[in-house]
Amino acid sequence: MTVASDAVLETVGLGVRYGETRVIGDISLTIPEKRVVAFIGPSGCGKSTLLRCFNRMNDLVPTARVTGRVLFHGRDLYAPGIEAADVRRAIGMVFQKPNLFPKSIFENIAFGLRINGFRDDIGDRVEASLRAAALWDEVSHRLDADALELSAGQQQRLCIARALAVEPEVLLMDEPASALDPIATGRVEDLIGDLRGDYTIVIVTHNMQQAARISDDTAFLYMGDLVEYKETQRLFTNPEDERTEAYITGRRG
Repeated sequence: MTVASDAVLETVGLGVRYGETRVIGDISLTIPEKRVVAFIGPSGCGKSTLLRCFNRMNDLVPTARVTGRVLFHGRDLYAPGIEAADVRRAIGMVFQKPNLFPKSIFENIAFGLRINGFRDDIGDRVEASLRAAALWDEVSHRLDADALELSAGQQQRLCIARALAVEPEVLLMDEPASALDPIATGRVEDLIGDLRGDYTIVIVTHNMQQAARISDDTAFLYMGDLVEYKETQRLFTNPEDERTEAYITGRRG
């Protein structure tokens, strides 16, 4: 079950277990280049677990076991010799809650650049990243301020700027606006719209209206299975599976 387009990411028969618990099973899908793809579904359906397979965050869970294949431009990300750190430089991730370092606004981005081996023109890269995250005008006069003093919405955009600084090709977002107020949520959604032409973006969201607003393609997951995956407008207006219809109409949570 795929959306036709040039594939940046692809899963083939992907399954994940935590210990003996099956979380997702036999999922095959294609993530197209420079589009926004949303994963929707009820809590516990496997959305975040699937997202984390794309940059090997599940490696950090001792009981996790991944089967099947995850391909990035046709290359298996779980093949022997592929380093997770290299995967995460190419496929960045923004989490549900901002996870800033207890450092200045500038150093939050500069530190991330340095640990990824970037040495030249750090100031220019910090500015470019903040501009890309639509945050430069708000913080340019106080780059030495504690990042933790920023509002929640600004902190989340700073996390996005930090992820963009190392120039990934793909940006994964795990419910990036769920902890934000409506105004901050709108700014994050606007930012995703601004970034869509330059990056492939995959977002997990519990908010179906948000998925409808910002995504090009949507995948509906239920109980660890990929039920339906198609262009967002078609999925919301003409779902093929009764489980999809029940979920988007609110008859099934």
